[in-house]
Amino acid sequence: MGRREGRGRSRRENRETGGRALTRVTGMSTESPPPASPTPAPPPPASPPYASPSALRLEPVTPANIDAALELKVRPDQERLVAPVVKSLAEAFAYGETAWPRLVYDGERLVGFVMAFFDVTFYPDRAGDLPRSGLWRLNIAEGTQGKGYGRFAVEQVAAEIRRRGGSRVTVTYVPGEDGPAGFYARLGFRPTGEFSGDQAVAELDLS
Repeated sequence: MGRREGRGRSRRENRETGGRALTRVTGMSTESPPPASPTPAPPPPASPPYASPSALRLEPVTPANIDAALELKVRPDQERLVAPVVKSLAEAFAYGETAWPRLVYDGERLVGFVMAFFDVTFYPDRAGDLPRSGLWRLNIAEGTQGKGYGRFAVEQVAAEIRRRGGSRVTVTYVPGEDGPAGFYARLGFRPTGEFSGDQAVAELDLS
């Protein structure tokens, strides 16, 4: 009789708990643990901070891209350090083949402007001053700096000078702590101690 009542209570308890077994652990009744949640998938890798070299290229200025070129702006605090693209294009027109203006693209995105110069004598009245080739202008668009675009542009200018038989790249820049001296130094340029107008002169040896 007592055994039948005990079995009846067990069946009722089993129905009331939805058929879930109760396990006796150190005197306490606990439900069996639920199945473990699946391990979440790891997040996708972050985008690299630097541009992919295979996506970078230089393009000449054409009627199809000149409007975009004229809209390219550096940061406001850099405007005193480099002339705007519109002035560079006017100088390129005036100096002809001496100037080599190019646009810097990352894929289909315009990110910068660079202009080289070829065979310019800085001090024509100074004996032994040989013609120089180098970097005339470099404008990297606001919001795209720090991604390797400037380095790429300088390297392409150096490659073009080497292709033309040159052995050094000359650059002039506004001196000062907030100027681009550190950027050019990291690329291997060394100051010559000269000045062109109010700008310091530095050179990169390609030999």
